[in-house]
Amino acid sequence: MKIDSSLAAVVTGGASGLGLATVKALRAAGAKVAIFDLNQEIGEKMAAETGAIFCQCDVLSDESVDAAFAKARAAQGQERALICCAGGGNAIPTARRDKTTGEINIFPSDKFEWVLKLNTVGTFRCITRAAAGMMTLEPLNGERGVLVNTASAAATEGQMGQAAYSAAKAAIVGMTLTIARDLSREGIRVNTIQPGIFATPAMARATPEMLDALGKMVPFPPRLGHADEYASLTLEVIRNGYLNGETLRLDGAIRMQPR
Repeated sequence: MKIDSSLAAVVTGGASGLGLATVKALRAAGAKVAIFDLNQEIGEKMAAETGAIFCQCDVLSDESVDAAFAKARAAQGQERALICCAGGGNAIPTARRDKTTGEINIFPSDKFEWVLKLNTVGTFRCITRAAAGMMTLEPLNGERGVLVNTASAAATEGQMGQAAYSAAKAAIVGMTLTIARDLSREGIRVNTIQPGIFATPAMARATPEMLDALGKMVPFPPRLGHADEYASLTLEVIRNGYLNGETLRLDGAIRMQPR
């Protein structure tokens, strides 16, 4: 699919990190972009800086997602590209014994469920809306649209405490081919990017020493990934019309250790 001023795109989680880098890359290529994000202050600021539009969106809510798509389409037309970067996680062991008291605590089910809702259900909620909208369009060179999801290395090598996040991201990987098959007759492609360790705002709490150590875990290049490298691959996924139903690792060949 050609990326130029005729393309309308939606990026969830587009106000920061991988999503923002993707917004910038799409805008540099001429596309019209809507930033979907929960944080209104930062979202509006980034929209102003990039020339995108901001649509406040909570991917946990049908009503919020529907309203965001309606606003985006009213401003820039029906999107042909959806990039899902919204997500998050927590770090809680499945069950843990307190070293001092011996008390045994378990992973609260509601916190596990929240991570799956945010990542897996939130992604799927946006996919269904975008796909339905794309189905109203006439194909361009046989193609109506493209969906790009974001998983994580945790989907296949989750570290200790990442049970919920691993499950949520593994589900995104698992549903990629199925959704691609569901939408194949409509000319809509579906792919997922599986990033390793990236230098994003989520990593900002780590010390420089920790970041350096994490970077050295990567075989080559021995550093954290850059958000614009994720954005570059996203644009290639959009452009390459034969790429469909795939999960693409972007991780410098790292395979995560248990901790």
